[in-house]
Amino acid sequence: MRGRIQNTLRGFLDNEAGGGVLLMAVAALALIVANSPLSGAYFDALHMYVGPLSVQHWINDALMAVFFLMVGLEIKREMTDGHLSSWPRRILPGAAAAAGMIVPAMFFLIFNLGTPAAHGWAIPSATDIAFALGVMSLLGPRVPVSLKVFLAALAIIDDLGAVVIIALFYTAEISMIDLALAAVTIVALLAINRMGVRRILPYVILGLILWFFTLRSGVHATLAGVILALCVPIKRTPATPEAQHSESPLHYLEHILQRPVAFLIVPVFGFANAGVSFVGLGPETLVAPVTLGVALGLALGKVIGIFGSVLVLVKTGVVRLPSGATWMQMVGTSLLCGIGFTMSLFISLLAFGDPVLQDEAKIGILLGSLVAGTIGYLVLRAAPPAKKRMHRVG
Repeated sequence: MRGRIQNTLRGFLDNEAGGGVLLMAVAALALIVANSPLSGAYFDALHMYVGPLSVQHWINDALMAVFFLMVGLEIKREMTDGHLSSWPRRILPGAAAAAGMIVPAMFFLIFNLGTPAAHGWAIPSATDIAFALGVMSLLGPRVPVSLKVFLAALAIIDDLGAVVIIALFYTAEISMIDLALAAVTIVALLAINRMGVRRILPYVILGLILWFFTLRSGVHATLAGVILALCVPIKRTPATPEAQHSESPLHYLEHILQRPVAFLIVPVFGFANAGVSFVGLGPETLVAPVTLGVALGLALGKVIGIFGSVLVLVKTGVVRLPSGATWMQMVGTSLLCGIGFTMSLFISLLAFGDPVLQDEAKIGILLGSLVAGTIGYLVLRAAPPAKKRMHRVG
């Protein structure tokens, strides 16, 4: 079983880890550019209109729809035929993901409850799997494979939670006509799935139509990517290596999207949204309620929620600690889950229309992610490996 899990997730982990390292560099570059003589050109380019949308909106509404398509494909694959395909396998990462979303949100609300900024409660709830796996990849064999699988599974469930939160709490005014047309498109997608259509092109065409109507409806357009992913057929391969790309449309689409998403779309999004100009921002920004709520939610809330839930479940005998992992390594992994870059930035843009609050949230995301990632890396680097049990012979 372990061999199958490794086979299923190997390409995913490698791409996400490499993309995470690139994302770190891009985020640093965005901050440098936003505070250099090039800052004017940087912000002007993002606000320049190309057709009906600005460059930044094309990135956040169109390119990120492809990112969400990839997220949806990963969720469906893991839930249907992967590490999360049965309830016993879902208990530990599922409970950890839930606690890892609830506790950071509580931290944020401690500082912002009763203010307009409270609408951003979900910002510190997200985990950036690319960033987290990128940091973990720097440690090589020091981290057992079981913890990488746990982190990937937790982040996938976390992404599912983020999708639900966006759909329920960050939707603008609804156009019922466009929403109805989007629903008709979904019915068409489900119909060709039931008819056994295996070619990708019809799904892509209907997916573009779905994106258009979703964008016009007021529901965030990126959700069209997740809905499309759930309609793409998958071939289940229980107890055998994963399906060939030629046999399973979902595996094929995921395969062709992995590298563009990890090495192009997410870095472009990071470069477009991580740039915060420090001009006019004083020390008071660091102690602003939004900044503190986001930073502490990521750096403290995540590790308390995730490690706390794992501790309770293991000590009560509900589940076991991941194979070959130690408690210190679990603390380090829980800290890495406090890296909330991509999805946290995305939610902050949906939550706040005020540029000042957006900048405070971005600074909180950068600070919280930096602290969580650095301490998580140091803890995992210092953690001794699990002791191997000795068996007597004879």
